Amino acid sequence: MAPFGRNPRPEPDRPSGQAPNGLDWESVWDYPRPPETRPEIREVTIALDGVEIARCDRAVKVCETAGGPVVYLPPEAIAEGALSEPRAGGSFCEWKGSASYFDVVAGDRTIPNAAWAYPDPTPAFEPIAGWISFYPALVECRLDGELVKPQPGGFYGGWMTAEITGPVKGEPGTQGW
Repeated sequence: MAPFGRNPRPEPDRPSGQAPNGLDWESVWDYPRPPETRPEIREVTIALDGVEIARCDRAVKVCETAGGPVVYLPPEAIAEGALSEPRAGGSFCEWKGSASYFDVVAGDRTIPNAAWAYPDPTPAFEPIAGWISFYPALVECRLDGELVKPQPGGFYGGWMTAEITGPVKGEPGTQGW
């Protein structure tokens, strides 16, 4: 039995060579806890129903053990009118603080709670204060043209691309992590 009833750390996938997108493999088990911000070197585009709502070449990603990276864009990268005013309510992250959520709007289509930000994060996450992230399960997110897949499980906002390896929390059998 693992100490304190916790599951032991799973053995991460460790492929050799480079990922299909030409980048070096990244295991989510090499990401730190507490999480940290890192520059995202790829161009980010966000679209809804074929309408581009954001483009950025200076995004930041938050990397945390066992989860897909979460990419944040500066507010000026978001098209005017593409986000609603912050919705009532929110969520709380033990590392980043309180999050606010936004609807994403393109033409006649609105996707509730498809984006979020930390307007007043903890000091370690001041680099993303007011920056916006999007759920790749709800809108089309791309990094250098590669379509981002959502982190498994439907709860987390991780951005899964070809170089990210796991196992990743949210996959079947990971509830105890």
